[in-house]
Amino acid sequence: MKIYKTNEIKNIALIGSKGSGKTTLAESMLFECGVIKRRGNIESGNTVSDYFPVEKEYGYSVFSTVFNAEFNGKKLNVIDCPGADDFVGNSYTALGVCDTGVIVIDSEYGVEVGTQNIFRTTGKLKKPIIFALNQIDGEKADYENVIEQLREHFGSKVVAVQYPLESGPGFHSMIDVLLMKKYEWGPDGGVPTISEIPEEEMEKANELHNALVEAAAENDETLMDKYFEQGHLSEDEMREGIRKGLIDRSIFPVFIVSALKDMGVRRMMEFLGNVCPFVSDMPAPETISGEPVAPDANGPLSVFFFKTSVEPHIGEVSYFKVMSGTLKAGDDLENISRGGKERLAQIFTVCGQLRTPIEKLEAGDIGAAVKLKDVRTGNTLNAKGCDYAFDFIKYPEPKFIRAIRPLTESDAEKLMSILTRMHEEDPTWIVEQSKELKQTLVKGQGEFHLRTLKWRIENNEKLPIEFLDQKIPYRETITKAARADYRHKKQSGGSGQFGEVHLIIEPYTEGMPEPDSYKFGNQEFKMNVRDKQEIPLDWGGKLVVYNCIVGGAIDARFIPAIVKGLMDRMEQGPLTGSYARDVRVMIYDGKMHPVDSNEISFRLAGRHAFSQAFKNANPKILEPVYDVEVFTPGDTMGDVMSDLQGRRAIIMGMESDNGIEKLNAKVPLKEMSSYSTSLSSITGGRSSFSMQFASYELVPGDVQEKLLKEYAETQEEE
Repeated sequence: MKIYKTNEIKNIALIGSKGSGKTTLAESMLFECGVIKRRGNIESGNTVSDYFPVEKEYGYSVFSTVFNAEFNGKKLNVIDCPGADDFVGNSYTALGVCDTGVIVIDSEYGVEVGTQNIFRTTGKLKKPIIFALNQIDGEKADYENVIEQLREHFGSKVVAVQYPLESGPGFHSMIDVLLMKKYEWGPDGGVPTISEIPEEEMEKANELHNALVEAAAENDETLMDKYFEQGHLSEDEMREGIRKGLIDRSIFPVFIVSALKDMGVRRMMEFLGNVCPFVSDMPAPETISGEPVAPDANGPLSVFFFKTSVEPHIGEVSYFKVMSGTLKAGDDLENISRGGKERLAQIFTVCGQLRTPIEKLEAGDIGAAVKLKDVRTGNTLNAKGCDYAFDFIKYPEPKFIRAIRPLTESDAEKLMSILTRMHEEDPTWIVEQSKELKQTLVKGQGEFHLRTLKWRIENNEKLPIEFLDQKIPYRETITKAARADYRHKKQSGGSGQFGEVHLIIEPYTEGMPEPDSYKFGNQEFKMNVRDKQEIPLDWGGKLVVYNCIVGGAIDARFIPAIVKGLMDRMEQGPLTGSYARDVRVMIYDGKMHPVDSNEISFRLAGRHAFSQAFKNANPKILEPVYDVEVFTPGDTMGDVMSDLQGRRAIIMGMESDNGIEKLNAKVPLKEMSSYSTSLSSITGGRSSFSMQFASYELVPGDVQEKLLKEYAETQEEE
């Protein structure tokens, strides 16, 4: 197979909303390149992209698919990404390793929330993009309306390269204003007839052509001067100007296609091959230490692994990008991320599930290896003497959490092994064994995301599992000062146990004055601080302990044991067994026995005294509250807001952006359990949201009463 030079390689991500037709477009692209002889379709389950059993079962893309094709002497590595918001992690991965994004838009629906979300992501990553208006022959397709939407949302940088003579079911011809030609197809698509632009279309074509020329010239002073002098640019000059504009995101070209009938696809691929940036044109990616690494085939060898999949009958397939140098089959590399050495005995180019062995791959190229010893997604492998390490793929926070367990308890270890492996395939499946909640949690981007995980475990791994609601990590705290004392005394022959602790507790806040005196009833307690410990808690907040013992009532050697007793109760709060936080404790008196006092006695005395004081200090339960950001079409805003208010949300603000509403709210985690599913149901899958932990806040009184009752019932059962 041909070895491509770095300046012959282009890496392209197919991205966009669910249902925009990316998989069908990928089929037509492969057909146009001669990689496949006939185009498959989603209904028949025979496409190059959707080849996993779960994708055929559900009828939509779950994983990104890597394929490559030669077009006009250039190598195009393409990653076809799922459009559903639940599987957005694939788009983050693809954009991380690709140089250009093709945002595919369903011409019947125009700019959707998913379109805006992915556009924002390309902006953060500074990736060139082009828009492909697919399904231009759809029943409700309206080219002018979609172009207007694009300009409203993304500004004047949106520039048409083509326009249809008629959109909708009557579409069969278009004008290309870059080449200034007319393209026309028969009823079933296929190879177009290319002819001159009809006279009646020349005025509109010239107007759009000049807009394109101006947009191209703006990116190069030399071209701008030439355009002003001559009033036009050559085709090659326009290509160069557009390429520069793509790189600095000052131009967003728009193409029209019908992927299903293969109309306009070849023309778009010509643009990808001739105009879109090569790997070598793009800014050099940086290592973790901030060192730029140019894709130089003669540089030190460094390979970044961006994707892992477990495929039927093969096992683990690891996908990589050659960041620098030239990788040869049989190379021995060092895994800088995990340590150890790895031999890449065979390397492959990839087209869906088809892998073709290749002798070597130069910097910028994408390939795969199978059954590696110890390589994980996100690892960097280098030749000896090279210390590059890359970590440029950042994934969105999870939005849907469930507890998971096998139906047979003895399969718990097997389940963890499977979950760990599946996280390697999709890093947005996050697994956490929560000591606090005593649950194994799986986190993902939505209900479909986790449903897919469950399907694969039960069907591929033959392991029955169940999902449970996540327990909420409540916190306990106090709202006023309280005093308590406790004597632990036990005698059972020989030396016994004795320890007595007197303490005062109060709410802790940063910067509060040191303790002085406290009054309970008619009695005043003066504090003489001898020692202070500030203990930052792993779960947030602090425990601050003061030793105010005078006169040797308790020996200093027992204070650490008392603190351990306090921590016992901080780790299992008296109200609901949740972690406690932000408490200040003054140990001011007590008693000990010359023979029977020991550490366990004072640990137990401290624990019980703390529990008594805590219950008398007007204790409150805190719940985690999240900042939630919802993007939804304007016509669903009322329903979305009503639903949030039913979830005890506090609406913080709203913004409107050309028909797409952004709503900010603070919502308790308890109320977000089914939100992904509800939002999809309310808006017909047209909305998206993100959530991020904000703070712990007091739960309402009725909620606290309910929680206390539920906890009491579980304690009785135990």
